[in-house]
Amino acid sequence: MKVAIGNDHAGVALKEEIAAFLRQEGYEVINCGTDTFDSVDYPDIAEKVAEEVLKQNIPGIIICGTGIGISIAANKIPGIRAALCNDLFTARMTRKHNNANILALGARVIGAGLAVEIVREFLNTDFEGGRHQARVEKISAIEKKYREKV
Repeated sequence: MKVAIGNDHAGVALKEEIAAFLRQEGYEVINCGTDTFDSVDYPDIAEKVAEEVLKQNIPGIIICGTGIGISIAANKIPGIRAALCNDLFTARMTRKHNNANILALGARVIGAGLAVEIVREFLNTDFEGGRHQARVEKISAIEKKYREKV
């Protein structure tokens, strides 16, 4: 299985920790982020990860200082459901109920140990479908409605 991961300058260290964990678990890691602490713009990183997620139908992980800006940017892309998670419960529920395809993390908000556990929870939880499928379809319908207005 592959995972696309991207980060801005604030998320370099956390990305390295998560990527090492993913490789240890047997995942192929597609690095869409920066490897330096030189300032970069998180919307560019969000777009790169989202493109890989959509093109390859794989999960993605995005990291910035808080996780907020990068998740907002990713969610502008039709077909992306990025969720900012700071705990195991939200990581599990966003997969089960929202079929999120990108996990957003804040490198300045949570530590590496918790982040790895959140990643594990996100990747090991399946979408429940059922009544939740209709809600995800409504999200897609909203995207389509406003995309057509532009």
